[in-house]
Amino acid sequence: MALIFAGTPFAYFSSSSRASAEIPPNSSQSSSFKSLQIPRFGPLFWPWEKVKIGPLSVSPMGFGTWAWGNQLLWGYEEAMDSGLQETFNLAVKNGITLFDTADSYGTGRLNGQSEKLLGKFIREFQGPKGSREDIVIATKLAAYPWRLTAGQFVKACQSSLDRLQLEQIGIGQLHWSTANYAPLQELALWDGLVAMYEKGLVRAVGVSNYGPKQLLKIHDYLKSRGVPLCSAQVQFSLLSLGNDQMELKTMCDSLGICLISYSPLGLGMLTGKYTLSRLPRGPRALLFRQILPGLEPLLNALKEIGERRGKTIPQVAINWCISKGTVPIPGVKTVKHVKENLGALGWRLSSDEIFQLESAARNSPQKMIQNIFQTR
Repeated sequence: MALIFAGTPFAYFSSSSRASAEIPPNSSQSSSFKSLQIPRFGPLFWPWEKVKIGPLSVSPMGFGTWAWGNQLLWGYEEAMDSGLQETFNLAVKNGITLFDTADSYGTGRLNGQSEKLLGKFIREFQGPKGSREDIVIATKLAAYPWRLTAGQFVKACQSSLDRLQLEQIGIGQLHWSTANYAPLQELALWDGLVAMYEKGLVRAVGVSNYGPKQLLKIHDYLKSRGVPLCSAQVQFSLLSLGNDQMELKTMCDSLGICLISYSPLGLGMLTGKYTLSRLPRGPRALLFRQILPGLEPLLNALKEIGERRGKTIPQVAINWCISKGTVPIPGVKTVKHVKENLGALGWRLSSDEIFQLESAARNSPQKMIQNIFQTR
């Protein structure tokens, strides 16, 4: 069987050979690696590397599907579906097993479109035996104001299962906390998570957009109900390197919760392809116009390390998230995005490089605005 990276096949080696960093061309290698004669087509991706999210084993990076159905921000059109299916297929064939979605992804009549497409792509996937069974879907259920009871939240989960056409969701996540504006609803939604887990609708339970204080509260509550909190999804990147984010990471580590980092490329600002004279279409342009002028120190550091490593700017930015012990979920819309992001795997930044990047991030005067629903 051949594994495809950037259109180039190389051998798919047995899981007994593992590597946590890329092997330099002239380094001394073990006899097993010498005999394999690994060809260097670019950044190596070790598909058998897995990380644990509660009872689940997933790839060290997942892909986000916010754009799959979102017309307002990402310009989705239904004519894109065949290309999205190719994108999904390439990702799975290259060992990506985690896909993040939400019941709110998709605008207007396309609400839930992301879940529908993922379900369709899973059913129609034709690839190596067992690949389909390894796929883990993490979906976020919105804390809409009309979801006031645990039963209504369970019903929302069942609707997601119907759209995905799955019997069980990998990770069922509460999309945001209502603690700041409707604390009584919050407890009902927590009970909904418990019910989803007890009914076997989800294999694991997670939250999104929770700050450290509220995360500790829900962790302790779920624990008292016999439900482990396995993941916390939050905006986490070199562009959002704030005290709250780092405190949250420390708390996740202490509680055994996996931090899933969304927007690891800052909505595209950490790709290096945008300038004030070359802005994305739509609402993102307003945000980019505010933040890009202050990103020169960080973008320069990403570029310098990338050139030294033979990597691209986004590959370095995503690898920083991995090196910090998180599971990043960059969004993908095209085959090109998949090939690009796969280059973030199979190697690790050094401690000096991490320090260089974080120093540059702190010297960049502008930071990414936080999600309005994120709690303390």
